[in-house]
Amino acid sequence: KKKTVSFSTMPNDRKINSTGACISVMLEGCELKKVRSNSRMYSRFFVLDADMRCVRWEPSKKDSEKAKIEIKSVKEVRVGKKTPILRSNGLSDQFPDECAFSIIYGDNYESLDLVASSADVVSAWVMGLRYLVSYGKHTPEAPGTGHPSLRTSWISSVFDLADLEKSGHIPVPRAVQLIKALNPGMKTSTIELKFKELQKANECPGTEVACDLFVEVYCELCTRPEIFFLLVQFSSNKEYLGLKDLLMFLEVEQGMEGVTEEKCLEIVGKYEPSKEGREKGYLAIDGFTRYLLSTECSIFDPQHRKVCQDMAQPLSHYYISSAHSACLLEDNFWGRSDINGYISALGLGCRSIELVLWDGPEGEPVVYTSPSAASCVPFRTVVGLIDQHAFTASAYPLILCLVVRCSAAQQRLAAQCLRKTLGEKLYLEPPNPTASYLPSPEQLKGRILIKGKKLPPGCEDSEGEVSDEEEGWELARRLGQEDREALEGGGLRRVRLSRELSDLVSLCQAVPFQDFESSRRGQRYWEMCSFSEVEAGRFANECPAELVSYNKRFLSRIYPSPMRIDASNMNPQDFWKCGCQMVAMNYQTPGLMMDLNAGWFQQNGACGYVLRPAIMREEVSYFSANAKDSLPGVPAQLLHLKVISGQNLPKPKGSGAKGEVVEPYVCAEIHGIPADCAEHRTKTALQSGDNPVFDESLEFQINLPELAVLRFVVLDDDYIGDEFIAQYTIPFECLQPGYRHVPLQSLAGEPLPHATLFVHVAITDRRGGGKGHRRGLAGRRGRRVREYTSTKATGIKAIDEVFRTATQPLREATDLRENVQNALVSFKELCGLTPAANMKQCILTVATWLLHSDNTPSVTLNLAEQYPPMEAQGPIPDLLRKVLTAYETMIQTSRTLIESADAVYGKLMQAQQAGMDFHKELHRIEAKEGLRGRKLQKALESFAWNITVLKGQADLLKHAKAEALDNLWQIHNAGQSCGIGRNGSASPESSRLRATLEPIPE
Repeated sequence: KKKTVSFSTMPNDRKINSTGACISVMLEGCELKKVRSNSRMYSRFFVLDADMRCVRWEPSKKDSEKAKIEIKSVKEVRVGKKTPILRSNGLSDQFPDECAFSIIYGDNYESLDLVASSADVVSAWVMGLRYLVSYGKHTPEAPGTGHPSLRTSWISSVFDLADLEKSGHIPVPRAVQLIKALNPGMKTSTIELKFKELQKANECPGTEVACDLFVEVYCELCTRPEIFFLLVQFSSNKEYLGLKDLLMFLEVEQGMEGVTEEKCLEIVGKYEPSKEGREKGYLAIDGFTRYLLSTECSIFDPQHRKVCQDMAQPLSHYYISSAHSACLLEDNFWGRSDINGYISALGLGCRSIELVLWDGPEGEPVVYTSPSAASCVPFRTVVGLIDQHAFTASAYPLILCLVVRCSAAQQRLAAQCLRKTLGEKLYLEPPNPTASYLPSPEQLKGRILIKGKKLPPGCEDSEGEVSDEEEGWELARRLGQEDREALEGGGLRRVRLSRELSDLVSLCQAVPFQDFESSRRGQRYWEMCSFSEVEAGRFANECPAELVSYNKRFLSRIYPSPMRIDASNMNPQDFWKCGCQMVAMNYQTPGLMMDLNAGWFQQNGACGYVLRPAIMREEVSYFSANAKDSLPGVPAQLLHLKVISGQNLPKPKGSGAKGEVVEPYVCAEIHGIPADCAEHRTKTALQSGDNPVFDESLEFQINLPELAVLRFVVLDDDYIGDEFIAQYTIPFECLQPGYRHVPLQSLAGEPLPHATLFVHVAITDRRGGGKGHRRGLAGRRGRRVREYTSTKATGIKAIDEVFRTATQPLREATDLRENVQNALVSFKELCGLTPAANMKQCILTVATWLLHSDNTPSVTLNLAEQYPPMEAQGPIPDLLRKVLTAYETMIQTSRTLIESADAVYGKLMQAQQAGMDFHKELHRIEAKEGLRGRKLQKALESFAWNITVLKGQADLLKHAKAEALDNLWQIHNAGQSCGIGRNGSASPESSRLRATLEPIPE
């Protein structure tokens, strides 16, 4: 009986670290399931012939000479469910995508569809087959023979440098340290064990190792199969990436634009360890691994490492990083005040800090949140600290929220201290009564704003009474120190306020909240309200639209419930979704909520200000914070996330009784509006050591990308006491597509050295075709009845007539976009690619089928035309005929879109502008029409919906046209580089730099 090989039970010495190892697996053979067109699967034993010219299988009803595929007939090897048979409904749920692969062979492009027991087996066969196909014209050398590789030569040279005595041997401890120096995250015990294993296997025990054993240990320990598989996929010779290979990888997989061979040479020079590789422009497996682990390949978009958003909008249009009890290092009730909390919060880009002023024992005010705190901090010390650290992490305005609990005399001292210490930084200019909105962060750069109470305009005295807020009183009541006089008579408490402190308040005057209607009629833009977590939560649930509308003009601050005596945190997303700008967090308390806050404010250069979604800023827009589906005018996105592997994972901190081995799994969570909140987990990697392989694909639909956050959590499935291993949180808008490493962090948000997850990210449109909005790749077509977005009746005849003119343009815009999207997905499926592939990948894939052995193509692209046709040069098989038909459909629908978009766009914008002309007169028209109560509310909602839909659909059409032009650019570019283009370089209209349509004004 023939032996079957499964990677899941394969001993360590069978680890894939070269194409030779893959071919060894194929020569030994293993059991695979063969899938037939009737969707049935049959187990067969597959093996590579000893001369490496054929793959055979048995048992088979066919003649043994027919139950084989010649390597020279193989056109392509596809990973995953990439053929019609594997995609069929009867099979798609029976096995994971990563366990399937297909061999496309013969002149008729037939497919042999196979399913393996694990992703590792697939990797070995696919890597081996691709290697053999690339050497189709001659028999490759058997594994382990021939000249030393680039990699072996480099490792040998490293060994020679360490062989100080030039004896051909080095001591084991030195060899261990050498490998650890080359791979800093690796455990010393792991390296020592591997030396012992191989010394025993090679029957050469001792205290010293020779060069060949050192090379073997290094290759066993330091080759990551998933990265080697990636290298083989893009490498021309399957051993290293040349400059053209690397350029292809960067453009096709990593989504980089404008990459040159000079840039590739720079990468090789920076990351390739071997001198020969650097000189010749080769990136071998070690250099490629180093590059993928570098910050250049981090999952976080480098554009967001600096301020990249528009900072000239009103202050109320931004989320502002805010701290509640920044000075506390422990919980609220028994907490210990410590000034380091302020330094830490300001260092993290916090732009709003709360200061509660109490009467100090020595006649000057002090700061602490709880009167039971073991120590207090003098107010002047805190102000000096703020002066010193206010703008180290961010140049944008800092808001000091003063909660006054001290006497008027000590308030005067506090005011003098603020003026004297902060000087010119203190913003004291009175608000402009003719303006409608707060100044922008850009205008307030380097300034400190005081948020607090102000004496009423008629008060001429040196002090007066003002209403007080709830914040800060709960703990005083709990400790028996409430102000009984303040409570007499019920209603709002009254406190004494000195004029000196009142005069410091300008743009952030604290006022009590009454109701939304009163605020709409009477609140001035420089007045702001603070809401307790409970009160804000009630508004978010009962009247989210009114809260969103309120936050367009006014700042709102949400503070934690006083019942959180353990200083736990509320979920900031509950309030961000309603536009609340300042959600005050207990920075000293780690956990999920603080991860979300810290991750969110990493974007925009970690400056503490993040521009809110456009749909929350526009004066007229329809947005439901509790939406359960896609939003009008906002393109939904699909996040395709493949969690490939983990590196150097520590064991959970609190699991002291547990051994060294962890059994990790990864949870990927999306936090955002309710429609987006979701969680998926990978399978558990059993007995995987520190470097588990997950190889699992997850998918999320994102309806409001601008507010979504992705959180990775690594947990131990076999835990004792503590399951948490690591986490990383990133805003959706900061994700980079392609193969990326995720730098893992501890529970407290501190980096874990060398601990990473290796993932692949693709972002696509929900309904398929085209790129994901902003950067993306293509999406999957749904077979469904086409949905058209339409306007809603307001009940006002003149307004409804205006919006009715947009009915036909709205349908045309949808048809133009979706026809292209559907044609794109059909073309990609026939090319054997995922919906996440880009156009350049499609053309390059087709080109590999089309070039004959003499390098003359059977199909050519006529690049002399702006919309290049694909033309057959003689008879071609059915599959290629289908590919040509799908390509032609895609080109024609793209042409119709490009040529019609401007006219349809103009009609949509004309209708939107005509609708906006009614906006200022809306209340007068409603009164004239006699609309009240629910009818009035419905009319206002419908009007906002229509404006949002028209703007959104015009925006989508603009992006679709830009996308179609970009696809043409990719076709020209790929046609020239891969040898199927002819008539050279007509420069398509699709220059990426060209502005195709004017941006839509907000």
